[in-house]
Amino acid sequence: MKILITGSAGQLGKELLRIWPERHQVIGYGRDMDVTDYAQVVAKVADARPDLIIHCAALTNVDFCETNPEVNYRVNTLGTENVALAAQKLQASLVYISTDYVFDGEKGSPYLEYDLPRPLNHYGLAKLAGERIIQSLLDHYFIVRTSWLYNKEGKNFVSAMLRLAKEKDELRVVNDQIGTPTYAPDLAQCISKLIETDYYGIYHASNEGSCSWYDFAREILELAGFKKVRVIPITSEEYGSPTKRPKYSVLDNFCLRERGIFQMRDYRSALKEFFQCYN
Repeated sequence: MKILITGSAGQLGKELLRIWPERHQVIGYGRDMDVTDYAQVVAKVADARPDLIIHCAALTNVDFCETNPEVNYRVNTLGTENVALAAQKLQASLVYISTDYVFDGEKGSPYLEYDLPRPLNHYGLAKLAGERIIQSLLDHYFIVRTSWLYNKEGKNFVSAMLRLAKEKDELRVVNDQIGTPTYAPDLAQCISKLIETDYYGIYHASNEGSCSWYDFAREILELAGFKKVRVIPITSEEYGSPTKRPKYSVLDNFCLRERGIFQMRDYRSALKEFFQCYN
């Protein structure tokens, strides 16, 4: 296939570029495609004429999105609509990367693809609006919801903990938000398998298992060898973010599993591999 990736300089975009150089013809756009500029998006997509677009480009700083809602919706919703319209013109398929933050965290058990979204913040609202725009414009789409994404190069929770552990003897980390860390190379492999099918629709794709940010921080520091750094559990209120986040946003990879498309491994196994590659 000929594949166009938006946000190719991001965590997931880089991993997708790594796994496909021989199997598919891949074109990556980072900051050289402004997804908020409809004319530019349509022109670049028309010039590339892809069979498939993977829309990774997004504004993912949740606190920034909360305090700058117009910018958030311009990038995460209007930008997604522009990409979807460009795909529609060429009758190209689309993969859209969405988020566990479309849910409010009140269910108390892992969320299925069929559960009703109820976002708590502007980021979740914008990403959900993107999902609905794609569903209204396209027939051939994969909406892929994931959570707590990290790799060895990007700005993410793992890299932040490793940086702070070198600077401080004590870290205060939220212990009342439960989710699942997802290793970007695993998500890339999952998408690689998914696009080989015609099982279009919504998918959850995170590593298996769950933990709090506090638990995850302790596991990161243990594997990294920071044995003297103390991790202190705090509440979301003590952390003081302007953004309300779901207390429980674990995703159930039901559709991937039931259709036999891909088995995401446990997040601990993925984290161990991360450190093998990192070191």
